[in-house]
Amino acid sequence: MRTTRRSLMGAALAAPLPPRFAKAAEFSLRVAHTAPLTFPLHIRLTEAADQVAKDSNGRVELQIFPDSQLGGDNDLLSQARSGAIDFCQPTGQILASILPVTATSALGFAWSGYDKLWPAMDGELGSYIRAQITAKAGLVPMERMWDLGFRHITTSTKPIKTADDLVGLKIRTPVAPSLVTLFKTLKAAPLAMQFTELYSALQTHIADAQENPLALIQATKLYEVQKYCSLTAHVWDGHWWVCNAATWNGLPEPVRQVVAKGFNDAALKERADIASKDASVRGDLESKGLVFNTADTTSFREGLRTGGFYKDWRERLGAEPFAILEKYAGKLG
Repeated sequence: MRTTRRSLMGAALAAPLPPRFAKAAEFSLRVAHTAPLTFPLHIRLTEAADQVAKDSNGRVELQIFPDSQLGGDNDLLSQARSGAIDFCQPTGQILASILPVTATSALGFAWSGYDKLWPAMDGELGSYIRAQITAKAGLVPMERMWDLGFRHITTSTKPIKTADDLVGLKIRTPVAPSLVTLFKTLKAAPLAMQFTELYSALQTHIADAQENPLALIQATKLYEVQKYCSLTAHVWDGHWWVCNAATWNGLPEPVRQVVAKGFNDAALKERADIASKDASVRGDLESKGLVFNTADTTSFREGLRTGGFYKDWRERLGAEPFAILEKYAGKLG
């Protein structure tokens, strides 16, 4: 019988999971993510698992299912909410499919750099969003977000120099409402699909373009099926590590403290990894044939403003979180 990703996923989901109170560890927590094994998220997560085991004297095990073994981002979010797994790592954009306010930090051109971003996400804006996730999503987020990075556009057809080059462009986006509406406002033709489908969609020209951080473009070898990379930094997003609320509330307080500390300490290391990786990854991608240009983002911002993007999202998110965002990021729209 031929082994496929689908059959592996099915087998993984069907296979009996270790009991939560196994002999080897009193608490066994199932942690799934979609990042490649070489990506900083997975590397730092495995270190966090080791640290949690050490700090808990072996009482707690983080059982990791990496690289989309159990499905795409939206699949994992559903599984974490239902309790099929305990932890997953949705971005704010992915969480926005069930709770729009989580897209607040990932709106188009909200951030000029990390100097404003991290104070917001480690401060009032992050605190507000975490409270909403806890109250409304059946999930408990860890305190510190992990970095995914600023997103840029790649294409197989032409470089993107101004917003006019986006008109009619078949561009893959995550199943994320604010990204879909951003590209619709700029008159592109966004195709929302999970990350596991991306490479084949580009290879078969179902989509001609996509947008992701440079480190992810490198790690998943999208340069094999794309020719141009236009530096737009149109959106920043990061990962919320979230736990099923029933699982989290069922853990003793000392265990919760150890687990949260493991994730939050690792977050700072992962952020530094992404920052250092971005400094070198462009040269590597250029050596592999990807042609870079810097886009005129003024035309993008103007298109979003005149197209009502910021007005619509202020109404969708609510006045309070939008005001907190602008307190850190500056006036939008």
